[in-house]
Amino acid sequence: MTSLLDPTSLETPRLLLRRWQSNDLDGLAAVNAQPEVMRYIHDGRTLDRAATAERLAIYRRHWDEHGFGLYAVEVKETGELAGFTGLAVPTFLPEIMPAVEIGWRLGRAHWGRGLATEAAQSVVAHARAELGLRRLVSIHVVGNEASARVMVKLGMTLERETVQPDTGRQVRVYAMDL
Repeated sequence: MTSLLDPTSLETPRLLLRRWQSNDLDGLAAVNAQPEVMRYIHDGRTLDRAATAERLAIYRRHWDEHGFGLYAVEVKETGELAGFTGLAVPTFLPEIMPAVEIGWRLGRAHWGRGLATEAAQSVVAHARAELGLRRLVSIHVVGNEASARVMVKLGMTLERETVQPDTGRQVRVYAMDL
């Protein structure tokens, strides 16, 4: 797993993690339209193209404000946008602030092949070596055991169970020191 010349891109054996491009909207909108994918995201509702465009604008602003963010995850072999992984500030869960969260979302066609773990491991290494972060958290809605397995594979441990204030959903917070 190496950084490319562009410090905002990362490469793994199968994936390119990169900044968002204008032609990513349709691919991400397709991911966000899948009920299975969105089941454990926020309130569980899918996002349409307009809502996805708003999210992309937020992702881009986050990069500008913090110097890190969510990467578009592109499958190198096909060039297909699989989803995203990366870092964000989880302001939706005030009780754990200040914090930096690692998260991921992949389209259903990309589940079960270790891509989320591969992408997230690259982001963890980048956060440790190049961003100088000392701690990461990851938050999942109770019941999303696939996401919890990725957290454990990253070396994270369960820190607390709580309720997400804006949705009322039970969530688990995993954490790791870098």
